[in-house]
Amino acid sequence: SLIDTLKTTIKNFYNFKVTVFKSKEIPKSSFINIKKPRYRADTLLKILKKDKPDSISHVLGLISKDISTTKYSDFKSRKIKEPEYKYKDWGIFGLGYVDGPSCIVSSCRFKKDKTKLIDRFKKICVHEIGHNLGLKHCPNEECVMRDAAESITTIDLVSLNLCEECRLKIK
Repeated sequence: SLIDTLKTTIKNFYNFKVTVFKSKEIPKSSFINIKKPRYRADTLLKILKKDKPDSISHVLGLISKDISTTKYSDFKSRKIKEPEYKYKDWGIFGLGYVDGPSCIVSSCRFKKDKTKLIDRFKKICVHEIGHNLGLKHCPNEECVMRDAAESITTIDLVSLNLCEECRLKIK
């Protein structure tokens, strides 16, 4: 039922035709155990991109296991040549690259409250697909493209809507 809810949400939100594929095993190549057992979101994005049928423009992967990425420091403002990471293994809700063809969302970090789980899942899926459609993080406190800022509370506070500025930027 959660898949059906997400399918309807994405279809209505972005006016997409949505296809649901059968689930697959999580590729072992994406598993890491630096801080704790997790799957690398960036590796999963590459696999989703590679496995995406040509007839599909964007693919959203859903996973119940914990996912992570590397969180870099703000090296541009400090005028250093090489990027430094703030956290080598940073647990995340989801990941999607701006103008990318794939994104992934994990339910692992959601509370078990079913109402909140569904609401959070919908917002994060719409957010990550928004990145794929060219949107960056938005400073508008109500826009679904607002950065989670390392807190699930931020996701609870945004609405399941794009602000007017973000809506106009969608590619």
